[in-house]
Amino acid sequence: MTSLSVWTTSNEADKCEGDTGNNNKLQRQAGEMVIQDILEALPEAVYTTDASGRITFYNSAAAAMWGVRPELGKSEFCGSWKLYWPDGRPLPHAECPMATALKEKRANRGLEAVAERPDGTRIPFLAFPTPLFDEVGNLTGAVNMLVDLTDRAIADEAAQRIAAIVQSSDDAILAKDLNGTIISWNRGAEQLFGYTAAEAIGKQVAMLIPLDRHNEEPDILGRIRRGERVDHYETIRRRKDGSLIEISLSVSPIRNREGKVIGASKIARDITERRRAEEQQHLLIREMDHRVKNLFTLAGSVVSLSARSARTTAELASAVRDRLSALARAHALTVPRSSEANGRTEQATTLHTLIGTILAPYTSGLDGQHSRARLDGADISIGGSAVTSFALLLHEFATNAAKYGAFSVPEGAVDISCREDGDQFTLTWTERGGPPVDRQTDGEGFGTALGKATVRNQLGGEIVRNWKSEGLSIRLSVARNRLCS
Repeated sequence: MTSLSVWTTSNEADKCEGDTGNNNKLQRQAGEMVIQDILEALPEAVYTTDASGRITFYNSAAAAMWGVRPELGKSEFCGSWKLYWPDGRPLPHAECPMATALKEKRANRGLEAVAERPDGTRIPFLAFPTPLFDEVGNLTGAVNMLVDLTDRAIADEAAQRIAAIVQSSDDAILAKDLNGTIISWNRGAEQLFGYTAAEAIGKQVAMLIPLDRHNEEPDILGRIRRGERVDHYETIRRRKDGSLIEISLSVSPIRNREGKVIGASKIARDITERRRAEEQQHLLIREMDHRVKNLFTLAGSVVSLSARSARTTAELASAVRDRLSALARAHALTVPRSSEANGRTEQATTLHTLIGTILAPYTSGLDGQHSRARLDGADISIGGSAVTSFALLLHEFATNAAKYGAFSVPEGAVDISCREDGDQFTLTWTERGGPPVDRQTDGEGFGTALGKATVRNQLGGEIVRNWKSEGLSIRLSVARNRLCS
């Protein structure tokens, strides 16, 4: 290894004669070797130059930073291939911090520059060049230490990215010290709580806490001091305008370099919409449970009532299937067609629409010309359980007509008349052109049982059947206010 000539300030001692001179020379050489070993062991880049700036020594850390091993005694001021200022402008070697220190004969410490290796890699560094002088004050050279800033630059870049993420986050992100004083406040916090950063920083975080929840903050700070996290704590906070808002709060300790907890970071998320959605979901689940139970009850009733008049299992299965199909078609009329409709409220249909849907399998339409059913009179909205009741009744009227009455022969037809009379609504079903009626066909069957179970009790009305020789006539009268309940 080349000796450190900058520490050999005079050659006169080498000319001394006798044992004293030889001993001094050996001591100086030994001292130079010790200094070289020390500098070589340093983790930071260190190199020396003579008074003119030619490099006389560099350690392995310097060679690693530069990416080259400059030739001693020839390379000047710095061993890097190229140099730049921090803003990217080229930095001539003759103007680098070491060259300035030698020119001005004073330390030029802490200047930042960038060294480029031959492979194009750039290393930001701080330079600490210090001139060296002999006993009489003559400049003999300089020593420089280069501190690699790569890790700091990476950390700064990461910190800038994190800061940008925090500032642009829609969640409220703030920091406080262990006394509860707010020390940072992002844009999301401004939007959530209504305070600007200038209004919030320096204030107590308790200004966000409702009076009935002030005991929460000491508990949270106590957990933070113990180094614990608070994850997804759902609570209520107060905005600047005094309104309350439901939030999910996550709190984490902030530690210094020694690992001591010095504060806390908070992330607050508005959960108002989530709570509203949960409440709607619970409501829908309860309503679904209610509807499913009602559906099973209705299906059970249909089976029980159908069993009274069915003579065989096949007849029972067919009757139940047809009646449930009629209910399905009627129910389809009450389902909202638009995605904007409120799914929690059953939509109303009209009685004329329901009649047309239930009779469709038995007629060619309700246009009054080619139809086997003629419909006239007042129309009225119908919804809720009334849809189910009317659907089953109309289905029974139609199936009985298909079995025994007007729909059982090609020339038969049905006239349906609707009339409003004060608080009552009356539907009259009149069959004509069918086979002669010589007996009561429904008896105590499904239709009669259904009339007793629903028309009187549920709809507040009555049903009257008149078996005339020219055809069956049915008069159904119900309370008008029950049709949309």
